[in-house]
Amino acid sequence: MMHNMYDQELFLKASTVQENKATIIVPKVAFMFLVKGALPLAPLWERFFKGHEGFYSIYLHQHPSFNQTFPPHSVFFGTKIPSKPTSWGMSSIIEAERRLLANALLDPSNQRFVLLSESCIPLFGFKPIYNYLINANLSFIESYDMSGRQGTGRYHPKMWPIVNITNFRKGSQWFEVNRDLAIHIVKDTIYVHLFKEYCVPLPHGICFCDEHYLPTLLEVLHYTMNAKRRITWVDWSSIPEGAHPREFGSSGDDEITYEFLNKVRFGSKCVYNGNTTNMCFLFARKFLPSALEPLLRVSPLLFGINA
Repeated sequence: MMHNMYDQELFLKASTVQENKATIIVPKVAFMFLVKGALPLAPLWERFFKGHEGFYSIYLHQHPSFNQTFPPHSVFFGTKIPSKPTSWGMSSIIEAERRLLANALLDPSNQRFVLLSESCIPLFGFKPIYNYLINANLSFIESYDMSGRQGTGRYHPKMWPIVNITNFRKGSQWFEVNRDLAIHIVKDTIYVHLFKEYCVPLPHGICFCDEHYLPTLLEVLHYTMNAKRRITWVDWSSIPEGAHPREFGSSGDDEITYEFLNKVRFGSKCVYNGNTTNMCFLFARKFLPSALEPLLRVSPLLFGINA
């Protein structure tokens, strides 16, 4: 995974990788983990990936000073990519996302790309998630038009005429894209610099690149490629005006049950490949390290395995 390429060299190489679909025997899903340091839920992911070698790739973006390594038998061993420090709300976040995409694009077998955090969990076994993504007609980047200070109030007039306020969109940072769209994202040199300059927490206002860059990019250039919804569930209901969603695992084992997770898995309605479905979310967040034990206990039911 490690190499000596600078970002611009990496982005250029990734966007020009020749893809010969006739030689791709098995298309893979690239699981891209954007994390601060450790992966406390790694044992759950190990169980999720077990037995499905050859159908996935893993890419791990950690702070460059984080030195903890995984043992050779781990699926995360040797998956760390060259990284740079990131700061919440800053453009360094979208650069890290593009860095993950570019590294994953170097493997022509990777056909779908999903961004995850250290607090994310899978809601289904590997095969249902793999089939859902590989067979999807569109990509999954949440995108909606929101007025007020949390939405278009973050738009900077100097983004015009490249981005009009009518095209300014908001959405979750945690996305999933197909290969064509991933290439468009790493090739972009115009919109990414525009957001770096004018979508910042201060002094121009309160704008966060990771919430606006990709939704706006797709709205302007590639809106027909996007389902405009996310596949990673999160609970904002308990703190509607808060800056962070609800965390799970701090109130004991009782809150993490199969019944609760099953409601998350099938408690919504959405459109998939033109048909209405109740399988809308494949992943969920934010689960604390203390959630690991109850998650491992219910994982056989979630994943459909014997453990």
